[in-house]
Amino acid sequence: MKRWRRSYAVIAGLLFAVMSVTSQAEAAPVVLVDQSHDQRFVVEKDEPLHLSGFAAIMKAEGFTVRTGAEPLTDESLKGADVLVISGPFKEIEPNEVDAVSRFLERGGRLAVMLHIGTPFTGLFRRIEVDFTNFVLGEQENIIAGDPKNFQVKKLADHPLLSGLQQFSLYGGWALKNTADNSRIIASTSPRAWIDFNGDGRLSRGDVMQEFGVAVAGNLGSGRFVVFGDDAIFQNKFLDDSNKKLAKNLARWLK
Repeated sequence: MKRWRRSYAVIAGLLFAVMSVTSQAEAAPVVLVDQSHDQRFVVEKDEPLHLSGFAAIMKAEGFTVRTGAEPLTDESLKGADVLVISGPFKEIEPNEVDAVSRFLERGGRLAVMLHIGTPFTGLFRRIEVDFTNFVLGEQENIIAGDPKNFQVKKLADHPLLSGLQQFSLYGGWALKNTADNSRIIASTSPRAWIDFNGDGRLSRGDVMQEFGVAVAGNLGSGRFVVFGDDAIFQNKFLDDSNKKLAKNLARWLK
């Protein structure tokens, strides 16, 4: 009888351990990386311009990383805690904007990284963020002599930027909030410019001033962040500061 009791205790303990591990796995927050809008840079590939390093950071911070090739709907977003949309070339359709808005309003989180702005026009109108149609140039903190590539050093007091002195941007767009539900959290120097004529240098007709390059805010119970560049988390550009930014992003989203 005692042997049976001991055996039962061992089996019960093993079952409890298995159930505990299963429960923990099920409890891991899920980040859904959208790949349904003609994205060219994806989490499954290890090449320089892809996002496998970013996915690895998200996993290390406790996320389950999934990818989605279906349109953004209430059903496709079901079960996701976080939606990442990086570098789409195809428009996010109005019905998808509605689904993402509902996702945010009920407490979801959204991270957006621009390669070009036009696919986000409808979504940005909904979350009250605007973007320029011309690439930014800088005159300060330039990387490797290219004014389109520079370190961003004007950082707001925000959890996304905790412990950071800078992060690196590689060919980005200016952003601004158009309502009080969000704010600019990272900006260029006052000597940055928008390259209106596309000649790659500051010249007559260009506008020189400080520009936002990251905006964070809330919609309903959810939160979002928009970065004016999708290269910041690509494998090639994950320097120490951008890795730190990715870790901060994972923690803020979780």
